[in-house]
Amino acid sequence: MPTSKSTSNSIPFSIILLLLLPFLLRLEASDPNSETIADDNEDLEDIEQLIAVDEEEDLQQQAQHGSLGSTKVLSKAQRIVLELNHDNTKKTLDGNQFVLVLGYTPWCPRSAELMPHFAEAANLLKELGSPVLMAKLDAERYPKMASLLDIKGYPTVLLFINGTSQPYTGGFTAEDIVIWARKKTGQPVVRLSSVAEAEYFLKKHNLFALAYFDQFEGAQYEEFVKAAVADNEVQFVETDSVEIAELLFPDIKPTNPFLALVKSEPERYTIFDSPFQSDGILQFLEYNKFPLVTLLTELNSMKVYSSPVKHQVYIFGDVDELKVLREPLQEIARKFKSKILILYVDIREENLAKPFLTLLGLEESEDIVVAAFDNKIGTKYLLASDPIPVNIEEFCSGLLQGTLAPYFKSQPVPDNVSASVISSSSG
Repeated sequence: MPTSKSTSNSIPFSIILLLLLPFLLRLEASDPNSETIADDNEDLEDIEQLIAVDEEEDLQQQAQHGSLGSTKVLSKAQRIVLELNHDNTKKTLDGNQFVLVLGYTPWCPRSAELMPHFAEAANLLKELGSPVLMAKLDAERYPKMASLLDIKGYPTVLLFINGTSQPYTGGFTAEDIVIWARKKTGQPVVRLSSVAEAEYFLKKHNLFALAYFDQFEGAQYEEFVKAAVADNEVQFVETDSVEIAELLFPDIKPTNPFLALVKSEPERYTIFDSPFQSDGILQFLEYNKFPLVTLLTELNSMKVYSSPVKHQVYIFGDVDELKVLREPLQEIARKFKSKILILYVDIREENLAKPFLTLLGLEESEDIVVAAFDNKIGTKYLLASDPIPVNIEEFCSGLLQGTLAPYFKSQPVPDNVSASVISSSSG
């Protein structure tokens, strides 16, 4: 087990901001500049002819690893995304009310990671009859067009409404992109009027806020819609049918109004039991939208870092150790729901794990590391005992109660080499 590097001074907790800065600055956007491009006389009626399959090698490999069916779906989705160039960029933006543009470069790994999700979102939006046109621009190949759209970092996602841009502020899965795009183009709430619609909706969404109203009017309904417009990540759905509400939330006890958060994970249903006010609804979603145990990824890291849940516990290990710990950690997480965010970080994902481990002086560690951060007061903690469930639960309790001793990089690191993650269970 490597030991921490000795230093005469403790390292300020704020250094984590510097360590994580490259991962926080994902999307940048601003209004397009005033430079104009000469229009050609091509007709946009044949826009399908301009749609091209993405030729990037990384994405082809990703498609080949899946089944034949998934390969066809990805290929179809890629064809729906319009490839912008010198000739069609300005005409596309001027000729369409809503255009969601992905600025990318072939060499950017984050662009390659986002591209298939963007393409899948394009396919879903087309199925839903959305007016949003999805487009992409190779900023390396067309630097003048990238400058025109004010694309400076990669990937950059911008929504153009009647030619004017606004930055993308949603998540990075296909579902996230679809939800954000629909909300920003006039569809903040999905209304379900039939069982068939509800069944289809349930297949397509992993996370949503369900509301039941006798009538879609009144002050409480207005607060619900206000929250739906303000939120960028959770799909809001409404119904006035008890049958439909029960399909989406089987244990519902319909009151008027009723609101709950539904997730596709062990903690599936969470009921909202506060006054029906938009601020309260938004806070409820922010504190409950994460899974019981969240695997930190490039796609969700920004959400995690900006979460209002300031007590966060990170378990660093490999995926096999996660499989052993998953159920015990979920049981622990239930006891601290909405108070502590419990995350698992695969140590093989260096872009995610190394900044934290470096902050702890454990960048070379190959053993399980359990650390906590109180982002409200800027303090970090390290589990000194074996990383078994009962000790992790006690560690979480100490974090909430304020009884943990802060950890400084100059301190000796606990030796957990021989620890077994299954030697005890949480009580």
